[in-house]
Amino acid sequence: MPFSLFLALKYLKPKRSVTSVVTLVSVIGVVLGVAIIIIVRAVMTGFGDTWREKILDFKPHITVGAAGAGVIEDELALCDRLEQVSGVTAAAPSIEMQVLVAKGNRVLPPLIIGTDPQRAQRVMKLGRFVSGSFDLSGDAVVVGVDIARKFGLRAGDDLLVYSPMNLVSKDEVYFPERLTVTGVFDTGRADYDSGIIISSLAVVRDLMGMRSGVYSIHLKTDDPQNQARFKEIVRDVKMLAPDLSVRTWQEIDSQLFNVLAVEKNMMVILLMFITVVAIFCVMNTLLVLTVQKTDEIGLLKALGFSSWQVMAAFVLHGWMQCLAGTLVGIGAALLILRNLQAMVSGLARVGVEVFPKDIYGLAEIPWRVIPSEVAVVAVAVIGFCTVASFLPAWRAARMDPVTALRKE
Repeated sequence: MPFSLFLALKYLKPKRSVTSVVTLVSVIGVVLGVAIIIIVRAVMTGFGDTWREKILDFKPHITVGAAGAGVIEDELALCDRLEQVSGVTAAAPSIEMQVLVAKGNRVLPPLIIGTDPQRAQRVMKLGRFVSGSFDLSGDAVVVGVDIARKFGLRAGDDLLVYSPMNLVSKDEVYFPERLTVTGVFDTGRADYDSGIIISSLAVVRDLMGMRSGVYSIHLKTDDPQNQARFKEIVRDVKMLAPDLSVRTWQEIDSQLFNVLAVEKNMMVILLMFITVVAIFCVMNTLLVLTVQKTDEIGLLKALGFSSWQVMAAFVLHGWMQCLAGTLVGIGAALLILRNLQAMVSGLARVGVEVFPKDIYGLAEIPWRVIPSEVAVVAVAVIGFCTVASFLPAWRAARMDPVTALRKE
């Protein structure tokens, strides 16, 4: 075993002294810093993955819309043609608009989606139905679970839907439609469950005063996250419908994913300061150690050990502290993440709500650990710790043996 490594391990051996306590505190600081960074990055990655998955399940991958304020006629024929494009798995016509819904004395302004009942379920996944089923026959509507909870709705109840055309039309009056709730869905996202209702094209056309046509065609593709393949599908769709506007899911929801990316990076940068503080603790531990071991350092140099050997011993001492703290921190982070939902549920049972669905829009905390991100955190922390160890190690290496022994 190299002498420098032997000396570093000797100094690292626990003893009943202040130095051992300070060393333990320094290692715990590194553990906390590494664990917090990994947990935050995993949760932020999970948020991005979950929202992307739910967006791709519920919303269209490609939206083909009419230019300006026009409508698309012969929508079913266009859907059939678009489904012939390689990579397009489903197409459905759609009319979307903001309406007012009322039940008793309560009023809400959700988005109503008018769609073809035969095609709708191929384009949107509504998750589980807590009441009723996806049935749009006749004057029917399906609503999100949060809307149903606010109105006290179940399958079979009625709901009044008011047309927004009354605000823009001066010569006509549009009477509200009394629709029957045939299903209550739960997507797991608050903005969908509290802000969207779905009905048939015929019902929504009556609300809008339309005789025919739709506002857009919604398309699903086989692999929307394969960028190269997805670009080819978008190109083919544009070639098939050159007079219509074509927008992708990345363009429609770009703001959400940009916000998530910025928040993730900012959180990691801010939390790195915790690790920086821990690294300074490691450096202070080594400074205290060099002061306490002044006589030993002088003796070693007097016996012929080089300054590089002494310096390497203290650098290895600091490096091993950081390595131990990093490994334990990674293990602690993975353990906490695996039990994260149980911990949150336990806090909720005692009245501490740390993850309300109404605020975050998700039923439970998502997370995903990316090995490359963990490796980057580990390498960065160990690297910074090693660099911080050089100052006290350099102080020990440049000691004059005569002066050091005289201080004894």
